[in-house]
Amino acid sequence: MSTDSGNNNYSSAKPRRRWRMVAIIIAIAVLVALGGYWLAHKTTLPVRGGFRSMRSAGPGGPALPVGTATAAAGDIAIYLDGLGTVTPLRNVTVSAQVAGQLLSVQFKEGQMVKQGDLIAQIDPRTYQAEQAQAQGALARDQALLANAKIDLDRYQTLFKQDSIAKQQLDAQQSLVHQYEGTIQADQGQIETAKVNLAYTKIVAPVGGRVGLRQVDPGNNVQNGSAIVTITQLKPVDVLFTIPEDNLPDVLKQLHAGNPVAVDAFDRDKQTKLASGTLASMDNQIDTSTGTVKVKAEFANADESLFPNQFVNARVLLGTLHGATVIPTSALQRGADGLFVYVVKADRSVTQRAIRTGPTEGERVAVNSGLQPGEIVVTDGADKLREGSKVVLPGDAPKAAVKPATTDPNAKGQRYGRGGKPAGG
Repeated sequence: MSTDSGNNNYSSAKPRRRWRMVAIIIAIAVLVALGGYWLAHKTTLPVRGGFRSMRSAGPGGPALPVGTATAAAGDIAIYLDGLGTVTPLRNVTVSAQVAGQLLSVQFKEGQMVKQGDLIAQIDPRTYQAEQAQAQGALARDQALLANAKIDLDRYQTLFKQDSIAKQQLDAQQSLVHQYEGTIQADQGQIETAKVNLAYTKIVAPVGGRVGLRQVDPGNNVQNGSAIVTITQLKPVDVLFTIPEDNLPDVLKQLHAGNPVAVDAFDRDKQTKLASGTLASMDNQIDTSTGTVKVKAEFANADESLFPNQFVNARVLLGTLHGATVIPTSALQRGADGLFVYVVKADRSVTQRAIRTGPTEGERVAVNSGLQPGEIVVTDGADKLREGSKVVLPGDAPKAAVKPATTDPNAKGQRYGRGGKPAGG
């Protein structure tokens, strides 16, 4: 009996639970439908004294305040941008050219040096001894040559007297030539010793900034051991690429002999670092990227450009004169392309399709669809539609309705709703 009773209770509860779930689902569906209708047609925000609709202002809606700008005739500079790297004209690794002990380093890391400044000193005593030895050998061989020439003069006299054989005279003449060759070799040894002795003083081959030293005094260095790197900073180059489609415009300027101005900006394109001119370009197009490498030279007097620094290079290709110019913030994009909202005399707006040209910063040239003097909307255009009424920043606000007074001492009667006197 207990089993049957439990089954009956379970069977009777099961339909009630099913109907309860159906009722909940129906209630949720109704709430969703009502909420969608309310959002689509009655979207409002609470404000003082009631609610304000957030729907876009149509032709019959309230006038919306907007920001505007007037299209004007002006000049637009045509720029070509590219990502570049600062490259020094010379980057020289100063190395030892003779072996020996490094006695001293004559520079501070990071200092500017001039060409010919002393960089480091190698122990010169070994090379001084070699030079003295070569000079001694030269003096000895010069004495032997002088003696051989005296004997040659004597043999020539004896040969004329038919006192010696011709063979002895020829041997003496050959000995003189041999000593002359030996002296030339000795002079070469002396010059080599002088060069090696000069190499013990390591000087800057170019002017620029020295880096971190790579060897300390007291170490024995070999021929080719690196001492420091010198980077030339004034002037300096910027290596960047331009698209091959813009190559004809650049070549046209170069072939005409006109200097092509190039500006270097920081990574964010906000700060101008330096101004220079286009110096050269590569002799072929990179087929993998469709770009050409070009190089611009900058005086870099203030050292604002640093080697291997990433910069944004901007090439001035030309200037478009007398163009219709508007702010880029006025541009709107629709299904048919770019358009702007033009403010008419009655403070209503109309959509105007336009075609744009070059852009310079926050200014853009309009090739067609707009004339100088027309007013375009730059702020608040997302709430506008064709024919919407707008309020311009210079327009005077409408006079507010004076509220009914509550001062019992005020002249006249206080009116309530419906135009009837209050309390009547």
